[in-house]
Amino acid sequence: MTLPEELESRLTAALREVLGRETRGDVTAAADLRFGDYQSNAAMVLAKVGGQNPRELAARIVDHLDLDGLATADIAGPGFINFRILPQAYAARCMALLSDPQLGVPATGTGRTVVIDFSAPNVAKPMHVGHIRSTILGDALCRIARFLGYRVIADNHIGDWGTQFGMILHGWKSVLDRDALEADPIAELLRVYREVNAAAKADPAVMDACRAELVKLQSGNEDNLAIWRQCVNLSKQGLGDIYDRLDVRFDHWLGESSYNDRLTGLVDEFLERGIARTSDGAVCVFSDGSRPPEDDPFMVHKSGGWTDNPAIIRKADGGFLYATTDLATIEHRIDQWKADHVWYVVGVPQTLHFRQVFEAARRWGKSGDFRHVAFGSILGEDRKLMKTRTGDNVQLVDVLDEAVERAAKAVAEKNPDLQGDEAAATARIVGIGAVKFAELSQNRLTDYVFAWDRMLALQGDTAPYLQYSSVRIRSIFRKLEASFDVAAARITLGTPEELHLARLVLRFGEVVPAVIDDFRPNLLANHLLELARAFHSFFEACPVLGSPEPVRSSRLALCDLTSRVLVTGLGLLGIRCPDRM
Repeated sequence: MTLPEELESRLTAALREVLGRETRGDVTAAADLRFGDYQSNAAMVLAKVGGQNPRELAARIVDHLDLDGLATADIAGPGFINFRILPQAYAARCMALLSDPQLGVPATGTGRTVVIDFSAPNVAKPMHVGHIRSTILGDALCRIARFLGYRVIADNHIGDWGTQFGMILHGWKSVLDRDALEADPIAELLRVYREVNAAAKADPAVMDACRAELVKLQSGNEDNLAIWRQCVNLSKQGLGDIYDRLDVRFDHWLGESSYNDRLTGLVDEFLERGIARTSDGAVCVFSDGSRPPEDDPFMVHKSGGWTDNPAIIRKADGGFLYATTDLATIEHRIDQWKADHVWYVVGVPQTLHFRQVFEAARRWGKSGDFRHVAFGSILGEDRKLMKTRTGDNVQLVDVLDEAVERAAKAVAEKNPDLQGDEAAATARIVGIGAVKFAELSQNRLTDYVFAWDRMLALQGDTAPYLQYSSVRIRSIFRKLEASFDVAAARITLGTPEELHLARLVLRFGEVVPAVIDDFRPNLLANHLLELARAFHSFFEACPVLGSPEPVRSSRLALCDLTSRVLVTGLGLLGIRCPDRM
């Protein structure tokens, strides 16, 4: 049992001893720490049922509580019961964390397998700024789920099939610059695609030639398949370089092409089982009437009434769609990987698509916890979608380059003693960390403004502020003349600053599992900011190295715990901490 669970369960048990074991007496973490650590509205609920005065009932409950040295209780407002955990209780639990590698975080995912589908760029195109959210959010969810004990399978479902390959194949044979391809494969493939796309819009004969190349590819023409494989491999190399910079790893790169052989049989099975039917030559999944229209993804409200909104799984010309491939993907993940959960980290515009796919999978008998982890857009400082001056998407590699360049200048101004490889490594850690934290500190469903100066500031809600907090703590230990045995320390909490710092260290075990409840890494990001602010308040008010024993050792142990939580928490967000900055 984790610390928050233990505290809440003990407080709940104490309440029920007074109220009766069958009476509900929920205890929750306090929203405002000024009023205590935990609270209960049990008195107000019971008073309403029994027609009593809630404050008087709360007073009688408090008089009979046996909190056994764990906490004190008082009454606030119309009858809230607030609990304050005693300093010695917090100190004892801090000491228990000194030897706990999980820092109080429970293994809530043990025995469960989750597939996380994220990033998923298109082959032969560079990753752009829009890929930041899926890539960084998905990676953080992978890290947090693994820390919670899940068996995590990270799958990069790349777009390696589709109509764009007709244009690329035609361009490969007609306008490819092989020297440029060798120098920068993705840039050359993008140039080829754009040139052919423009030509196809201007000349129907070019479009016909592209379609012919695509048909040859889909029919298994060996020459076109060889070109396609080369495009995919070159693209993976380019993508791999960016993922290395971001420290993002995948267990599989099963793109759309991995499921081509399954699509015809899947559509036939849907027809045979009555899950889909033919409509105007296309095969579609319609509503089965099992849900109210307002909750049915296959119905839409138009002109004052509800009408069909089917998902097409095979077009009238025989072509397959994303829905078909995504259903085949679900089949593989459930049947082959035995996934209990499948999380898709994809933007808000795909909400209807996933609602339809998940419902079709359910009717197909593929049971699992399918979730669309949706997110909003990244805006420029003009509050419009980030674009270059020419109107193109901002490339992700350019964002990372600028982040590191700006971080290098900031680090040089802050600490000119850092030179050479150490300065370069620190700039990479700070720059990439700033980009990640700017993403992960936001509510994923909101749009946010990408502001360089704000995200790289050493003050405020930024990764550099947290990294600097970690560096500041480690600098304390570098000043020690002898090694410090943290495990042997005895922690006491004598000041309000020490108590508040300990409280936030211990709440780490409560915050990390809550992230997965609604896929909100911003909960963890915000907690780390609170912890860092509490540390700086503690550091200003409570001398560490200059204190006499045993206070000195107690404060050193509390500093060590704070550092471990900061480094571990940032690591779960995919952010490293430099040794100096």
